[in-house]
Amino acid sequence: MKALLINGSPNERRCTFTALEQVAKGLEENGVEAEIRWLGREAVRPCLGCGACGETQRCVFGDEDGVNDLIDSIAAADALVIGSPVYYAGINGSLKAALDRAFFAAGSRFAFKPGGTVVSARRAGTTAALEQLNKYFTISQMPIVGSLYWPMVHGTSADEVLQDAEGVLVAYQLGANTAWLLKCIAAGREAGFEPTQPEQRARTNFIR
Repeated sequence: MKALLINGSPNERRCTFTALEQVAKGLEENGVEAEIRWLGREAVRPCLGCGACGETQRCVFGDEDGVNDLIDSIAAADALVIGSPVYYAGINGSLKAALDRAFFAAGSRFAFKPGGTVVSARRAGTTAALEQLNKYFTISQMPIVGSLYWPMVHGTSADEVLQDAEGVLVAYQLGANTAWLLKCIAAGREAGFEPTQPEQRARTNFIR
């Protein structure tokens, strides 16, 4: 089993990465491989909401900024953990653009994979950013993994994050809980339990 951990910070090895390292430790010490993937600093185009991905489950922008490769990586993983710094009580804009396009195009491919989040802030805005990230999971039938507290760390450097003893423990437990849930899902499938899916989707709006 393998979990993909997305580092949505423009800084490759600072606070968000340090939090994800703790998540990875919790996963690996409980028998699940962890890969931390950095999205980088290149520009990511926003979703156009054009619907062209409806049949292909691929973003119409192609491979120019790595979103289609990200889709394949999430689909291939057994679980997903997304990490982001907190900017103005929300997630990094490039990360949001990437997730909007990935989930709009291929959210059905991610169904029933456990999803977890962790955010990093100097002080505040963390719970709003966590809520923003968790909505990608709830619209895609992905069970959300919890921890001992809301998964957040505080600090302005990697060293300061490591001084946040509670945040470090919560991040570690998030990884451990993800590993546990993956094993529960695998055991259920071996016993013949599979998710129930509707035969048809109903899509409505509020215009009559």
